[in-house]
Amino acid sequence: MESLSLNLALYSPEIILSITLGFVLIVHMISKSNLFTFLTALVGLVSAGGASIAIQSFAPQFFFAGQLSHDPFSLFFKLFFITATFFTFLFSYRSYEIDEERGAEFYLMTLAVTVGMCTLVSSINLLSLYLSLELVSIVSYALAGFRKEHPASNEAAIKYLLYGAFASGTMLWGLSLLYGFTGSLNIYSINATLSTNSLNPLALYSVVLMVLFGFGFKISSVPFHMWAPDVYHGAPTPTAAFFTVAPKAAGFAIFIRFFYTVFGNNSGLPDQWITLPHVDWAFLMSILSAITMTLGNLCALWQKNAKRMLAYSSIAHAGYMLMGFIVLSKEGLTSILFYLVVYFFMNFGAFFVVGLLANKTKDEEISSFKGLGWTSPWVAFSMAVFLFSLTGIPPFAGFIGKVYLFSALVQKEIYWLLVVAILNTVISLYYYTYIVREMFLERPTSDKPLLISPLHTFTLILLVIPTFVLGLSWEPLFKYISNSLQFIVTP
Repeated sequence: MESLSLNLALYSPEIILSITLGFVLIVHMISKSNLFTFLTALVGLVSAGGASIAIQSFAPQFFFAGQLSHDPFSLFFKLFFITATFFTFLFSYRSYEIDEERGAEFYLMTLAVTVGMCTLVSSINLLSLYLSLELVSIVSYALAGFRKEHPASNEAAIKYLLYGAFASGTMLWGLSLLYGFTGSLNIYSINATLSTNSLNPLALYSVVLMVLFGFGFKISSVPFHMWAPDVYHGAPTPTAAFFTVAPKAAGFAIFIRFFYTVFGNNSGLPDQWITLPHVDWAFLMSILSAITMTLGNLCALWQKNAKRMLAYSSIAHAGYMLMGFIVLSKEGLTSILFYLVVYFFMNFGAFFVVGLLANKTKDEEISSFKGLGWTSPWVAFSMAVFLFSLTGIPPFAGFIGKVYLFSALVQKEIYWLLVVAILNTVISLYYYTYIVREMFLERPTSDKPLLISPLHTFTLILLVIPTFVLGLSWEPLFKYISNSLQFIVTP
C-alpha cells in the first residue's frame, strides 16, 4: 500500500507551486505591493525547484495509485518549467503590458499553468493526462487575453480558445476510443493490450490521428499551427515568450512519453511501431517535420512585426525538433531535450529584447530596431547573439543543438530530410540577419539610448551567457539529459 507521505513527497514541487499561488494572492491583497507579490512568486519557484532537485534521490516509481510516474524524465521537465516560469516573471516585472495592479493575476495564472505542466509530464494515466493538459490550456486562454483592453489580445484569446477546444475535443475522443478498445487508462497496460491483441487497423489509426491532433496543437506543428502567430502576436510579450517555450516543451514531453510507451514494441525505447502495422509512421512524421519547418521559415520571411516573425520561427523550430522524434533512438530523443534547453535561452532572449524595446517605443515592428546598435550596443549585441544562435551559426548553442539533431538523421540515413533541414537553416538566416542589419547598418531615428533596469540587465546576462557557454562546452548538459531519458518504469 502506498504511503501518503511518500506520495506527497514525490508531488512536493506541484504542492509548493500551489501553495505559492495562494500566498501570492494573500500577499497582494494585504500589501497591495507588486514588488512583494513578485518576490513571493520568485521565492515559491525557487522552493519548488529545490524540491525537484531533492526528490531526485528517490527511486523511479509510480505514485498516487499509478496515476503519475516519478522518474528522471519528468524531473528534468519540471526543472525546465520552473526555470522558464522564473525567467517569465523576471521578464514581466515592470513590463508596460503587465499592469502593476494586475501583476498578481499574471503570477497566479502562470503558476497555475506551471502546476499543470509539471503534472502533465508525470502522467501515465489517460485521465490525469487529459485533466492536467486542460489545466494548462484553459488558463493559457486567459493569459493570451490578459490585455483585455486591446483588440489584438482579445482576438488572440478567442482564436486560442476555439482552436484549443477543437483540438482538445478531438484528442479526448481519441483517448476515449483507446480506452474502449483496451479497457484500461494506464498507458503501460494499453501497450500490453495492443501488443497482444489484433485490433481493427482503421480504428487504431483513427485513434492515433485524433491523439496526434491534440499533441500537434500543443507543439504548433503543421497543420495544427494556425493559431500560433495571432496568439503570440496578441498576447503580452512575456506571455508569448512563455508560450513558445514552456507549453511547447510540455507538448513534446507528453508526446514522447505517450507515443513511445503506448505504441512502442518493448518496455524500453522502441525501434519500431509494431502496433501500427502497414504504415510507415516514421516517414509520415518526417513529412510532417519537413512541412512544419518549411512553412514556418517561409512565412517568417514576410513578417514586419518582430513577434509574428518569432512566432513563425517557433513553428519552424518545432519542425526541427520533430526530426529527433522520428529516428526512434535514445540519441534522437536526447537531441530533442538538448535543443529544448538551448531553444529556451535563445528564443526567450529574443522575445525579451523585443519586450525591452517595446517598453520604450510601444512598438513591436522590426523597423523599431533601426540603429539600436548605435544607441544601445549591449542590447543590440545580445539580440544578435540570440538571432545567430536561432539560425544555428557557431559558436553559439543553437549550432550544437542542430548538429545533434542532424547527426541523429545521419545515423538513421534519412538524408533527404537532412537536406531539407539544411536548406531551411539557410532560409532562416535571411530573416534573422534582417533584424541584425536594422540594428547595426541603419542609423537610429533617435539618439536616446534604450535604458533598462538593473533587474532586466541581469536577466539579459543570464540568457546571453548560456547561449555562449553551451556552444563551447555542452557535454555536461548533454550527458545529464541522456541520463534523464529514463522514463520507462516496469509497472
